Amino acid sequence: MMLEIIEIGIDNALAFQMSGKITESDMNIVLSEAKDKIERHGQIVIYEKINSFEGVEIAAMMDEFKYIFDVGMSNILKVAILTDKKWIEQIVNFEGKIFSSIQMKCFTLEEQGQAVQYLKAT
Repeated sequence: MMLEIIEIGIDNALAFQMSGKITESDMNIVLSEAKDKIERHGQIVIYEKINSFEGVEIAAMMDEFKYIFDVGMSNILKVAILTDKKWIEQIVNFEGKIFSSIQMKCFTLEEQGQAVQYLKAT
């Protein structure tokens, strides 16, 4: 697994790219970064580039659910997910219905510029 926090030129963006399986330590990195950005900016946008995906450790999912329960989702304005997998797009569309207060949109891996513009537009 590789998870890397990246810079996309938006101060309140939690931006990362990943490949492989999401581990508990990967999830902790992302959640810690999210918490820091929320403390500094109040509300954040998320840029998630999925180069490949092989699943999520149960412990990582538990950490995410605990975070959502403790912190909530109200601080997240928009999410841009870059992927070439149609099934991930279907999950994002489903999550968009559950978390209707958050704007979520999928982009292809080549549409990085469009994804950044989407997150910048308020």
